[in-house]
Amino acid sequence: MADFDAQPNRMVPPVPKLSPTQREADEAELYAGLRGVAGIVAGGRVVIDILRDVAEFAAQAIPGADGVGVALIDPEHGISSIHTWAATAVIVHDIDTVQYGELHEGPCITCMESKRPTVSGSLGSDIRWPHFGGRVARMRMHSALALPLIVGDQVIGSINAYAATRDAFADHAVQLGSQFAKSAAVSVYNAQLLAVAHERTLRLQRALDSRSVIDQAIGIIRSRSGAGADEAFERLAHISQTENVKLHIVAERLVEEAARRARARHR
Repeated sequence: MADFDAQPNRMVPPVPKLSPTQREADEAELYAGLRGVAGIVAGGRVVIDILRDVAEFAAQAIPGADGVGVALIDPEHGISSIHTWAATAVIVHDIDTVQYGELHEGPCITCMESKRPTVSGSLGSDIRWPHFGGRVARMRMHSALALPLIVGDQVIGSINAYAATRDAFADHAVQLGSQFAKSAAVSVYNAQLLAVAHERTLRLQRALDSRSVIDQAIGIIRSRSGAGADEAFERLAHISQTENVKLHIVAERLVEEAARRARARHR
C-alpha cells in the first residue's frame, strides 16, 4: 500500500485490473521518465527549460494525469513563496495560481507540509480544502496528486498532477509518481545549484570588470592632475555623488572619453 495522505472518507477507487501488458507499459513510461530526468544536464540551459522537461517527463510517468506542473520554494522564504515554474497545460498554471496566490490552500501546500504524497479523487467534496476544492471542480478538474520534491530533509518543491476524471490516481499511480519524484528532486536541486553558482560567477565577473574600469579612471585622473591614488578616487566619487550616477558608470565614461581623445590625436 502506498504511503500517502488520502481524501478523508473517500471511496477508495478499485484497484485497476491491469493486464501484464498495461503494467509493463506503465513501468516503461516511468522508466522513460526516470531516464529523462537522470539525463538532464544544465550546461548552458536556464533552469526554467529544465523544469519544463521535468514536467513533461512527469506527465509521461504518472498514469491518468491530464496536466502536470512543477512548483518550487524560495529557500529564504519557505512554503509561503511557492510558485509554479513549469506546466504541461495552461489550466495547471491557473489552478496553482488559485492555490498559492489567492486561497493559500490545496494539495501542493499540504504535501509540502507533510512531506508525503497527497491525493484527492473528488476535489469538490474534499473537506481538507473547502475553498480550493470547489473552485477547481468548477474548472472541471476533479482529481489531484501532489508529490513533494525532497532532498535530504529539505522540501524544495512539488510535482502537481491533475485530471478531469474522478478517482484518477489510484495507489498504482501514486507509487509510480513517488518513484519519479525522488529522482526528479535530485535533478531539480542540482539544476538550482548550478544556476546559483553561475549567477555568482557572473556577479563576480561584473564586480571585477567594474573594479578594472575604476582603476583605469583613477590612473587617467592621476596622469592629468598629478594627484595621488586616494585623491583621484575621491574626485571620481565626488562626481558620482554630485551627478547621482554609479561610480563604475562615471569611470566608464571617463575611460571612453580618454580613448576618444587618444584616437583623435592619432588621426
